[in-house]
Amino acid sequence: MRSIWVDESLTKRHWFNVASAPSSSTLLSVRDLTVHHGQLLAVDAVSFDVHHGAVLSVIGANGAGKSTLLRTIAGLNHATSGEISFEGTDISRYPAHRRVTSGISLVPEGRRLFQSMTLEENLLVGAHKAAPGVFDVTAIYDLFPWMKDRRKSKVRQFSGGEQQAVAIGRALVANPKVLLLDEVSLGLAPIVIERIYEIVPQIVASGIGVLLVEQDVSQGLRVATRVLCLLEGRTTLEGAPEDLTPEQIEIAYFGSHLVAESSKESS
Repeated sequence: MRSIWVDESLTKRHWFNVASAPSSSTLLSVRDLTVHHGQLLAVDAVSFDVHHGAVLSVIGANGAGKSTLLRTIAGLNHATSGEISFEGTDISRYPAHRRVTSGISLVPEGRRLFQSMTLEENLLVGAHKAAPGVFDVTAIYDLFPWMKDRRKSKVRQFSGGEQQAVAIGRALVANPKVLLLDEVSLGLAPIVIERIYEIVPQIVASGIGVLLVEQDVSQGLRVATRVLCLLEGRTTLEGAPEDLTPEQIEIAYFGSHLVAESSKESS
């Protein structure tokens, strides 16, 4: 079994200046959400809340059910049971497009940009039927200054990190109240990941609630107001990063039986 590296300082303080406690105002509420892929149980009775101007980081190994969870909230997968509420309204049966116009935007794993279109055209797709708010195309260029000079370039010419930035910008121009980020660090160089995550405080400062799925535990902890760990679709740990120890996170991430076996092998 491979181990995970957790910087102990990240469980004591936040690297970025995000709110240390969630706002009392709940944007997204998930209760006992269960999702199947055919006969496979992918998400098992998961519950949590996402608040204004706060970041909930969902961590877990590959196959833990993280992306399925986000896709179900976005309306791309169907829930078997449970409830998804947005600003007090049950949206469990809303189609994906209605969830977007309600105020939920997804940055999907793999970015899913329109490769034959320019950077600016991709942003304008996201701005279609956008809600009023602080983010428009100009604001995205302020957030990512390199974009303005390359706005007429096809996104297929961009690096993975640049494409990820465009995907985030496309989601933000819809002016969501909740932003879903699915594995934004996947396949990117460490310096690029750091630059992507540097914008998270600016996003939450605008009042947006962020639900972040991340396999990289250290990145998830750095920006989190609260952390939720999934293992085989079930919640194994939840709390504020400063209240969690690396040992607790490792057991929640891998399961106590695998951690115990690894300890025996190394002794």
